[in-house]
Amino acid sequence: MKTRILLTLALCFIGAVCFAADSNMMGTWKLNEAKSKFGPGASKNSTVVYEAASDKVKVTIDGTDKDGKPTHNEWTGKFDGKDYPVTGDPNQEMRSITKIDDHTYGFNVKKGGKVTTSGRIVVAADGKSRTVTTTVTDGSGKKITSTTVYDKQ
Repeated sequence: MKTRILLTLALCFIGAVCFAADSNMMGTWKLNEAKSKFGPGASKNSTVVYEAASDKVKVTIDGTDKDGKPTHNEWTGKFDGKDYPVTGDPNQEMRSITKIDDHTYGFNVKKGGKVTTSGRIVVAADGKSRTVTTTVTDGSGKKITSTTVYDKQ
């Protein structure tokens, strides 16, 4: 009986890790500034890392804000469209990521229960780059759109 329970638990764990590892989002992505277009006052995410975290995915983002100061935030969740907490960024409380198809993901960022940032991530068919289109609504209600390109490391 013990063996059966341990085997079941091991298979569940392996399945969760394989599911997360299969995603073409996994790995380290570096910003390609030459191919990116930033809206006025937009922040820059220079490195984005996706890694398996049990049955979830951990996303770590490092970059600079509109004033050039370093930023760092982390999110651990699933690509299921549900909100999961963000740590390290006072402008973000929750983030959700939805897998639309094998190469496309949608996301929303919330602060105070309201969506402040939304966008779409498209991973190239060869898996070597991804394009992120982001629309941020600033404190005055103005929308800032950026299109950033990342290369897989």
